[in-house]
Amino acid sequence: MINSADIYTDGSCDTQSGQGAWVAILLTDGGKVVLSGRTPDTTHNRMELSAVIAGITYALNNFKGIQCLHIYSDSQYVTGLMERQDKLSNADFITSRGTIIRNADLVKELYTLGAQIQLIFTKVKAHQKQGAGINYNIDADKLVRKIMREELRRRGF
Repeated sequence: MINSADIYTDGSCDTQSGQGAWVAILLTDGGKVVLSGRTPDTTHNRMELSAVIAGITYALNNFKGIQCLHIYSDSQYVTGLMERQDKLSNADFITSRGTIIRNADLVKELYTLGAQIQLIFTKVKAHQKQGAGINYNIDADKLVRKIMREELRRRGF
């Protein structure tokens, strides 16, 4: 039985085409799982959130008894969402201007998943250079960029 796992995530979006991709790398004592996806007509923040949600969902569905997920992301937006949960929930996900917050559907999904398991978020520096050891944040970044290049090439961008 696995008690905890690390998840390294990254998301990317080409602003001209709206094409996006995300990657989540899950690490446990038992090994490594790489998840990825593509989404048309999206935003960078949606892809960052999608990566985190996919990683959490996979862990909950495949690692019975897991109690804690440590999520590493270079997105300040994502890593700060849990700290804002009470404020956003109490405001019913409505801004001070009276509009619904951006990505409310994904934020609500993240909060629902967070109620099922302990989530620890760590903000990591983006676009680091490879050092002597394995850096899974760099791996996630390289993979999401590769997926984006392939998808844009395929779509003629």
